[in-house]
Amino acid sequence: MGIIALGAIAVLVVLGFGNHLWWLVAGALYLFLRRPSKSEEGANRGRPTTYQAYRERRDRQARWERRYQRERRWRWN
Repeated sequence: MGIIALGAIAVLVVLGFGNHLWWLVAGALYLFLRRPSKSEEGANRGRPTTYQAYRERRDRQARWERRYQRERRWRWN
């Protein structure tokens, strides 16, 4: 979240002391801005966060590729 968004949320919270509806608006704005966009979800979906997660994913992919090669050889020979 940017500085402007955090400032807007802070202003809405302060305004909420006079009218509680502003607190609801601030909460909705916070939840809306906190949610990742579609492009961010797609970009980070396949990328592991740690090297250990990367190795596990790489090894799992290698097992699937070996299995596919065995099945393909068995079917076509």
